[in-house]
Amino acid sequence: MDELPLRYGLNPHQGRARAFVSDGRLPFRVLNGRPGYVNLLDALNSWQLVRELRAVAGMPAAASFKHVSPAGAALGVELTPELAESCGVEPGELSPLAAAYARARGADRMSSFGDWVGLSDPCDVPTARLIKREVSDGCIAPGFEPGALELLKAKKGGSYPVLEVDADFEPGTTETRQVFGVTLEQERNSKPTTPESLERVVTRRTELPAIARRDMLVAMVVLKYTQSNSMCVVREGQAIGVGAGQQSRIHCTRLACAKADRWLLRLHPKVRAMKFRRGVSRSDRATAVDLYLEDDVTEQERAAWRERFDDVPPPLAQDEKREWLDRFRDSVLGSDAFIPFRDNIDRAARSGVGFIVQPGGSSRDEEVIRAADDYGMVMAFTGLRLFHH
Repeated sequence: MDELPLRYGLNPHQGRARAFVSDGRLPFRVLNGRPGYVNLLDALNSWQLVRELRAVAGMPAAASFKHVSPAGAALGVELTPELAESCGVEPGELSPLAAAYARARGADRMSSFGDWVGLSDPCDVPTARLIKREVSDGCIAPGFEPGALELLKAKKGGSYPVLEVDADFEPGTTETRQVFGVTLEQERNSKPTTPESLERVVTRRTELPAIARRDMLVAMVVLKYTQSNSMCVVREGQAIGVGAGQQSRIHCTRLACAKADRWLLRLHPKVRAMKFRRGVSRSDRATAVDLYLEDDVTEQERAAWRERFDDVPPPLAQDEKREWLDRFRDSVLGSDAFIPFRDNIDRAARSGVGFIVQPGGSSRDEEVIRAADDYGMVMAFTGLRLFHH
């Protein structure tokens, strides 16, 4: 038996926490810090996600995990100057892996506060530099450059958890878990995400450009490791809005699309031109931008975020927001299970969705297909449900 004592369980009062395998060795080793139970849940899920993204797209991938769901996940697509400015990074300092993490962390900066980082490739110095300046709870990767490891070891007073995963490890075909003293067992969800999953296009419009195909596959991989119910919006190889763990699918859709809208609004020139007071942290800047873009804010809240600016930016009017969002079309919406009602399609249309990937199989499939046709969308049925709990 190989065993790792953990800091504590899901909560500090849940002691005697450990991770172990009965045969062989654990598929990772701790290079720094002491991970907890939630850290390992995030680490093992995030590693599976980025490993599969790497296999599907052939590019470095990164994920920013919180509470066993990705706040953001992305491929190492080069950042535009506008996106780099929005993420607070210099394009020249980014390796492909660092670009993936900048995108993943920049998808939903509020949710990524205190994230667990998953990296598909050995962590290099440019990526470690980005992680070092963020509020983060740990990192997992298949290796670390010496300089990168030293940077990460310096985080959190030297206690930042760093895990090196065995990239060649493959778990068994069966997985088990215990709930209330009862052991549940099932076949592990090892079905790969492949381009063949997208062959059944059910809408009048059928053309799927290469970028849309790639982003559909990204959506499927992200959803595979997101707490269900889940929906996600993907653009340029990046999940820009994830709606996870809601009981109603329309609420997942609203959440994912609202986050995607906010991500796009952060690219607005007024937002990128914001001047913060000296000493305002990256986390406080993210909070200020989030409140600036919020429609329902009290005067007390406004006063709090105004204190963070040198010059208080003029508000973005609703028509300005709508005009800006209308510039961005043809994002991908993914669903982990069938879409039951057209209200999901109607909401997605307002966020520039042009392509949808979902399993299909609802009794109202024809109604949902007609809704997609109304907006000129392309929708593919995969026949593959991706629940994750």
